[in-house]
Amino acid sequence: MAFAQLTYRESLRDIETCLRAVKNKLYHAGLRGEVARNTLANANNVRNWKIYADFARILIQKARVMYGGESFGIDLENTAYALDATVIDLCLSLFPWAKFRKTKAAVKMHTLLDLRGNIPTTIIVTPANIHEVKVLDELQLEPLAIYIMDRAYLDFSRLYTIQKALAFFVTRAKSNFDFKRLYSQPIDKTTGVRFDQIGITAGYYSQEHYPEKIRRIGYFDAENKKRFIFLTNNMNLPADVIAGLYKLRWQVELFFKWIKQHLKIKAFYGTSENAVKTQIWIAISVYVLIAIIKKRLNLKLSLYTILQILSVALFEKMPILQAFSEVLYADKDAAYPKQLVLQGFTLGQ
Repeated sequence: MAFAQLTYRESLRDIETCLRAVKNKLYHAGLRGEVARNTLANANNVRNWKIYADFARILIQKARVMYGGESFGIDLENTAYALDATVIDLCLSLFPWAKFRKTKAAVKMHTLLDLRGNIPTTIIVTPANIHEVKVLDELQLEPLAIYIMDRAYLDFSRLYTIQKALAFFVTRAKSNFDFKRLYSQPIDKTTGVRFDQIGITAGYYSQEHYPEKIRRIGYFDAENKKRFIFLTNNMNLPADVIAGLYKLRWQVELFFKWIKQHLKIKAFYGTSENAVKTQIWIAISVYVLIAIIKKRLNLKLSLYTILQILSVALFEKMPILQAFSEVLYADKDAAYPKQLVLQGFTLGQ
């Protein structure tokens, strides 16, 4: 299944055909018999997807250690996470267990992305009708970590859980948010910050769910001509840094875009719930493996380039670093151009 991810196979029959074409090389890859489509289909249906989830978590732990010293663009010692979800559309007739709307099926992949290395640390696959904010109940919150979320996660009882865990959140306020300002802090308008206020929630239920002070920051994005209002429980970081952190939330969107474009998670090899979750977790494992290779070999190549090289060199018997090394050579024909030279010919003759 990892071979299918790396080489863009379209179906189980495609996987079977391509692997049988290189059967003399399969023994060295740990496959001692022929790969059969029925065997893969059966494994997708009956082998518990949690096996692959556990394997992916082991890889994630290794990758996070390797990328622990990476900078994500802002000089902070805190771990910063971006939280978001993406919907993976399915065919209702083939995936009736994932019914989303009357004529549509889908699952939702909730992802917590460590911004140091853009490594997904938590992935939860749910039916698409599960609201994003409920995933906050499943997270193991880290003290002093910063959780960056959009307005879909604005639930004051859950934000207060983050506060009580001694962690921080950065999110956007909704247009109908009631806020009572206690005092304002000095700002530098050249940074785009328009106001920096400390106050409390003014609504009855929001005050009941979040009884402590909260920080409200207004920011104008001159590049896109947009105004933003951020909410955070971090009272110490400069206001422009809070705005910069929220901009980094876009990294999780790029992560979704990358895996949807370059890995197989939009078309599935099986139709059962177990098969879908198995394929998603194997795709995540492949993504993290590529990130580990990039770091361990100190490659300057992008993840996409590494994936492309692996797709054509997967069964080549060579040191892996050799596959990614750029071979510099001098063109032997450079000194002998193919263009003929007319001897004894000068301009004007």
